Amino acid sequence: MENGGLSFGVICRGRGVGHNVTKLRRDKRTVEMSNQLYRALGSISTNLAAGYSRGTGRDRARFYEYALGSARESRDWYYKGRHILGLVVTTHRLSLLTQIIRLLLTLVPQQRQGIVREAGHTYKMESTNSILQNVPFS
Repeated sequence: MENGGLSFGVICRGRGVGHNVTKLRRDKRTVEMSNQLYRALGSISTNLAAGYSRGTGRDRARFYEYALGSARESRDWYYKGRHILGLVVTTHRLSLLTQIIRLLLTLVPQQRQGIVREAGHTYKMESTNSILQNVPFS
């Protein structure tokens, strides 16, 4: 599924994510974190796919909200793993996940005809093209 130039499948299961999970798994302190991160990232695209196939806007919105929760959880796991993953990788992944969250915050109300917000945080973000072309791996 693509929206705004972002391919969620590529983001969630490709381009560096496997390397990030492996790097976290190597350190005994972050083994469980690596499993949680992998599951949360996979859940984003899984719930988007499930929601996309639903017949009504309310059903779609429910699955998009699950994807939103998984994106927020993934962002949190990346933040917690920042000491192992490094500043460049962590900053990139946080920015990318923030863009996914913003897209989902737009999609959910469109489907539900309501409002869902992320309270009062301002995130500095790179352009989508820059993020997808300059993916750091370590």
